[in-house]
Amino acid sequence: MLWRHEFNTSGQVPSSPANRSPLTWAAVSVRRNFPLLAAFVCLLGLIAVGVLALLVPAGHERDAAMLHGFMGLDRPGVHLEIKVLAHLGDTLPYACAGLLCVVVALARGRGWRALATIFLLVVTGATTQALKHLLAEPRLEHWLSEQIAITSWPSGHSTAAMTLALCAVLVAPPVLRPATAVLGGAFAVAVGYAVLVLGWHFPSDVLGGFLVAGLWTSLAVAVLHRVEAPEPARRPAWEPLAALAAGAATVVAVVLGARADTVALYTLERPTFVVGALAIALLALALVTTVSAASARGAPQAR
Repeated sequence: MLWRHEFNTSGQVPSSPANRSPLTWAAVSVRRNFPLLAAFVCLLGLIAVGVLALLVPAGHERDAAMLHGFMGLDRPGVHLEIKVLAHLGDTLPYACAGLLCVVVALARGRGWRALATIFLLVVTGATTQALKHLLAEPRLEHWLSEQIAITSWPSGHSTAAMTLALCAVLVAPPVLRPATAVLGGAFAVAVGYAVLVLGWHFPSDVLGGFLVAGLWTSLAVAVLHRVEAPEPARRPAWEPLAALAAGAATVVAVVLGARADTVALYTLERPTFVVGALAIALLALALVTTVSAASARGAPQAR
């Protein structure tokens, strides 16, 4: 009988399904299903945040306390800049940035990622708008000069900002993907903070918007794993961790660098505000890091 051996780039015979250990099979299975697991976690998180914000009085009280802390950071000297930052999640900037992501994907010859980006730009916003109207719930607070709209959960601006960040990570070349994750995460966090400082949303609205974007992007990546050819180069395993650390440092520097003494004293006096700010930043960085790690993998090439 004539046997044909296939060699990899190092000259070794690649392992076949027959000689893989159970541990290897488990690792391969987890890696293949990682985007679906991420989507499931995002779904659970979305449900948990919605229940706490809309149905649990104690959760709403903490939510309002966090918002109070954010709104206290609004000052005449920075109000205009914060407002401009928040409006980056408006329809026109969103469409322009999304179109740029599509162009980048097409320029790289990644048609599937271009289609995924178009899909995400539409479906995340549609999901957020549907949830807003299905789950409209008055959340009144006597200390607010203007009550937040009953259709505020999840935040559309936060959904848009995180969707753009994740699409940018998805279409970026592998060598630029960690840096894109850092910048995208910082951008999403900045928009999320801005809508809170302006009193447009509760912190739970921002978390909900981020989770909507993360849910659909994870599902899109899962589909890409099955239809897209793998990228020619793989990034080192440490790069997602580096993106997480660098992104966290960036967020801290941006927040404290604006008015270091004022913000530091303010956070010490309001621990609930600190918890909310950290939760938003960590969720954003976890999402961009997850997509950065998962998007480098494609479907096995046909032999």
